[in-house]
Amino acid sequence: MSDTSAASPAPPVSSPDSEPYPLYERLYMVFAVTFCTCLVLTNVIGIKLFQAPHDPTNFALTTGLITYPLTFLLTDIVSEIWGQKRADWMVVLGFLMSLLMLAVVQMAVALPPHHYWEIYDAKGLPFYTSTDEFQHAFESVFAIQGLLLFGSMLAYAVAQLTDNRLFHFWKRFTGGKHLWLRNNGSTIVSQLLDSLIVGSILFFIGMKLSWTAGFETIFTIYSYKLLIALLDTPLVYAGVYVVKKALGFEFHEDVVPPSAAGAA
Repeated sequence: MSDTSAASPAPPVSSPDSEPYPLYERLYMVFAVTFCTCLVLTNVIGIKLFQAPHDPTNFALTTGLITYPLTFLLTDIVSEIWGQKRADWMVVLGFLMSLLMLAVVQMAVALPPHHYWEIYDAKGLPFYTSTDEFQHAFESVFAIQGLLLFGSMLAYAVAQLTDNRLFHFWKRFTGGKHLWLRNNGSTIVSQLLDSLIVGSILFFIGMKLSWTAGFETIFTIYSYKLLIALLDTPLVYAGVYVVKKALGFEFHEDVVPPSAAGAA
């Protein structure tokens, strides 16, 4: 006698690629990748110094000012849309990517140069500079002093995590109003911490500057950071507006994650 009982149908096999990631997650990924890129670029280009604009004292600034202030802009937008935990995770991810970049760069610096390097320049023309000179030029750009690396990474971690916490403190304090206040209130304090930490390690411990010269340099650099922080407020408003509009929320509304909306 045959078994007439119907076999239970096998459960459908779900594939990670069967459904695309929701826009909420894809936009966060864009911000996280942009943040890590800006942070890594800061460590790469920050070795170059340039003349401070409109400064008769011939003061030098680091080209890291091009990219580093953008990281605070990005964390403020992420804090506003995705919350403190997502912003903190982005900071940690940036820290790890910076360590990876630094490790790879130091390995590249340590590798012995080949003599082919000295034969032709970028245009394919004969170039008679020795490999030692090429190696020295390469190291002058990519070799990073241990003390400066320690100071910059410590300052980065403290400043960015403080920025996220202060941002949400002001958001709770104002009941979610006055985005300009939490944007500037968090960035002003966190940039000050960043300047004090990295400046103290570099100028007082590394360069042995006097207290007067050291603090004068620190606060001059901070004044430029502060100016950039104040100028980025319209960009924070624009970024929050564009992201909320893309997600289908009004500017005054809090964004609800897809998982929370589905549970409700």
